[in-house]
Formats: sequence, structure tokens, C-alpha cells
Amino acid sequence: MALKWLMTWDMIPGREQEYFEFLVREFVPGLQRLGIEPAEAWYTTYGEGPQMQAVFMAETREIVDQAREHADWGKLRERLFEYVTNYDSKVVRASGGFQL
Repeated sequence: MALKWLMTWDMIPGREQEYFEFLVREFVPGLQRLGIEPAEAWYTTYGEGPQMQAVFMAETREIVDQAREHADWGKLRERLFEYVTNYDSKVVRASGGFQL
């Protein structure tokens, strides 16, 4: 059963360039090393809700649980918090299309 790990957050104003560099160079590759694959990214330019939604995929719940318990995830998350606020995440069973 494929799963989606949905993450949402808002970028800290003035840190956008550093944020994007971190995502590309560290965050996504770090999650991939933990067995979590990037699937989608959504950027909200107008309206209510989180500014960013990132969607990552895993084949099993065990992969997600192991990744979330790994020390590398803790380090990645702490680094992410240098660039974002209002972080939230949840894991859901994957279905087609946009999921909240």
C-alpha cells in the first residue's frame, strides 16, 4: 500500500533563496536516502492556507516510520525549521490527485 507523507509550511520572508537551496541540496536528497521519494510540490500564491505543500511517497508504513525515527530526519527537520514556520505533516494512504 503506497503512502503519501504530506508536509505543509510557510516560508520565512527574506530567506527564500537559502530555503530553496536547502531543499534541493539537502532536504530532498536526505529524504531519498531514508527511502522517501518526492512526488509533488504545491506553492500557494493567493488565498488562505499553507504557503507550501510537499508530498513524498513511500511503499510501506514501515519505511515512513523508520524514516521519521531516524536521526537524519531529526537533523533535516531542524534545518528546515531555520527557513519555515507553521510546519505540519501527516501520512495518508495514497490516492490519485491532490490530497490534504
